[in-house]
Amino acid sequence: MFLLMGGGYEQLMRKLSKQDTRRLSRWSEENDANVELSEQDGVRSLHLGSDLIQSAMRISRPNDLEIVYTQCMMGFLLFEPNPKDVLMIGLGGGSLVKFVYHQFFETSITAVEINPKVVTAAQNYFFLPPEDDRFKVVLADGAEYVAQNPDSCDVLMIDGYEDGAMPRALGSRTFYEYAACALRRRGVMVVNFLGRDRLLNVYIDRIKECSPGGVLRMDDGDHGNVIVFGFQKAPDKRRMKALAKRAKELEDLYGLPFPLYVKELGF
Repeated sequence: MFLLMGGGYEQLMRKLSKQDTRRLSRWSEENDANVELSEQDGVRSLHLGSDLIQSAMRISRPNDLEIVYTQCMMGFLLFEPNPKDVLMIGLGGGSLVKFVYHQFFETSITAVEINPKVVTAAQNYFFLPPEDDRFKVVLADGAEYVAQNPDSCDVLMIDGYEDGAMPRALGSRTFYEYAACALRRRGVMVVNFLGRDRLLNVYIDRIKECSPGGVLRMDDGDHGNVIVFGFQKAPDKRRMKALAKRAKELEDLYGLPFPLYVKELGF
C-alpha cells in the first residue's frame, strides 16, 4: 500500500541522487518524532526514537552498505554463500534488503517491520525496491511472524530496535527457540546487538542454547556493535579449512572485508 511503482520510483531515484551534497536538518516522518531522518555530507540516516543511527545510506551509492555493522552481518556468506530464502526482522532504511536484493538474484527476501512509518520512510527516502516475486515487506510483529513460520528460511537476520534498545520480544529465550525452528537444517541466525546492552551476555547465552551447531561472535571494531551467528548445524570442517581462501573470493565479489571477518571470528 506504500509502494512507488513504475516510472514514479525511477523518477524519485534520479531526483534524490542529485541531492548527494545537500545538507538537511533533522526531519520527522509525518510528524512522528519516533521516525526521524537526517542528512549530512551525502549520507542520509534514519533515527528511531533516539539519536542512534538505525540505518544510513550514501545517496550516490544507495545499494552499498554504509554502516560497518551491516557489513559485518553479511559475514554469514562465509558459511552459507547461496541462501535460497532470507528472512529479515527489522527493516530500518532497508540497507540489508537492498544489498541482498541487488547482489543475489536467486535469493528471495522477506522483511518484517512492525512500524508502517518506517516502511514508508524506507520506500520514500532510502530507495527500497518495489515488491516483486522475490522481495516482500510484511507489516507485522517480528517475534510473532517468526513463531508462525517454521522451516521458512536459510538465513534469519535480526536487527530490530526501538528507542535505542532491543525489544524484549526479540531477546527472549522463547523467541530464539522459534527462530531456530524458522531456520532450515543448515540455517544461520544473524543477530545485531549493541555492545553496551547490559543483557548482551544473557542474549548470547540464549542463542547458544538454541543453536545446536554452535555460536560465533564478531565485534565490529570500535563502532559498538556485536554480531552473533547461531548455526543449526556446525559448519563443515572441510569448508572451515578453506575459510581464508573463500574470504578472499567473497571480498573480490562483494567488496567487503571478509578476511577481516575471519580474523574477528577467531580463525
